[in-house]
Formats: sequence, C-alpha cells, structure tokens
Amino acid sequence: MDRRDFITAAGSAGIAAVPASAASGNAILELRWFRMRNGNQVARTSEFLGKHFVPAARRLGVGPMGFFNAVIAEQSPFVMALLSYPSLQGVLDTADKMASDKEFQKGFEEYNSMSELSYIRMETSLLRAFDAQKSVAVPPAQKAGHLFELRVYESNNAKAGKTKVRMFNEGESQLFRRLGMAPVFFGESFAGRNLPNLTYMLTFDDLADRDRKWGAFRVDPEWEKMRSIPEYSDALIVSNVTSSILRGLPFSDIR
Repeated sequence: MDRRDFITAAGSAGIAAVPASAASGNAILELRWFRMRNGNQVARTSEFLGKHFVPAARRLGVGPMGFFNAVIAEQSPFVMALLSYPSLQGVLDTADKMASDKEFQKGFEEYNSMSELSYIRMETSLLRAFDAQKSVAVPPAQKAGHLFELRVYESNNAKAGKTKVRMFNEGESQLFRRLGMAPVFFGESFAGRNLPNLTYMLTFDDLADRDRKWGAFRVDPEWEKMRSIPEYSDALIVSNVTSSILRGLPFSDIR
C-alpha cells in the first residue's frame, strides 16, 4: 500500500476521506508531534526544525507554520509542529520534494543519526480546516509570552463528530473571536489517533487572560442559547476533551 492509498484508507475508516483536490479552498493541516524523554532531545529537535526543516518548507511555499513546546500538557516534553497546505496533494508533493532537497537531506541525515536518539516517537494527524475558518490565522499581536491552548474534542461516532463541527461553524467559532480568543485554526481530523475528533487552537496573553476569557465564554448569552439546543448537548456529541497549554518556539511563524 503506497502513501496515497494509506491516507485514503485511514480517512474512510474515521470521519470521511478528503479528496486530493480540496477544491473548496479549505486548507489541509498537519499536526506533527515529536515525543521525547529529556531536554537534550527537545533542544536537538528544535535546532533541526529551525535550521533545516523551516527553510526547506518555506522554499516549497508551506505555511504559515507553527512550532510549540509544552507549558502544561500530557506526555511532555514534546515539540509540536503545525503545518498548512493548500490540498492533500500538497502534503504528498511537499514530502516528495523535501526528499530530493539535498540541502535539507544533509541536515535530516545528521538529525536522524543513530549515534544519538532524537525522539522517542513521532505522531502525525491530518485535518481539514473548518468552513468557518478555512486557513491558519497568525495572531495579530505577536507579543512575548503568548500562550496557545490546543483543544481536542473526541466523539463516539462520525455523526456526533459532524454535529460538533457544525456547532463550531454555526456560531461557536465566531463567539471565540468576539471574546478576543484569537483562534489560530479549527480542523476536523481524517487521519490520526482517536478518530473521530476535531482540534482547534486559541491564543491568550497568559494564564490569567485565559481564565478570564473562558469565564466570559461560559456565561455568554449566545453560548447559553447554543448549548441549550438538544442536538448540541455535550453528552451526545463529545466523549472526551483534551487541553494543552503551549508556547511558540523562536522560529515559529505563530508565537
């Protein structure tokens, strides 16, 4: 089974396969985690990404790109990459072109040298951006100390997952913007772990700012009205929620 067949099969087993054309204009997003054991692995991976991966990806028009490490998160330490492509074909083409990029491959070979372990494992999820926000948005104020919250909502089945996506498209994402949470992306996973699920990222000045804005969200009249709709009950459409607090790395477009 080649890569294209694998991705199509993975998608059909979860929520839905995403066509390679992605003619709707919704970006294809990749979340790539490098799971690690110690700080030396974090430093080594960060150096590889900033010095070799980012320049090579930019030469191919990939972006915007985000690179983050954990402030408060399960299974840390890790480095997480957020990559954006115009289509699923773009994901495949980028991988092929980077494999033939001699400058990148030199750094890649050094990073993956058997003489020193770079990471414990790598995980990748592919997502299709929501209609309510079809591409990655770089936060307008790139201030030092920005924090990002990555939230993953799992559902019991594909129908429930689609209902939660519709809830975001029809109002929840707009409410985040009105309350100043500055969404970076919203994506529906079609390949990866724990399908079906959706993932999104919000921006905060600091932890106190996060607490204030989530407090305002919970009592907002629009949210109260939305969650009172029977089909939008969390008990029906969300089976598990995971939240991670992240900080952008110095070479990240989003930080």
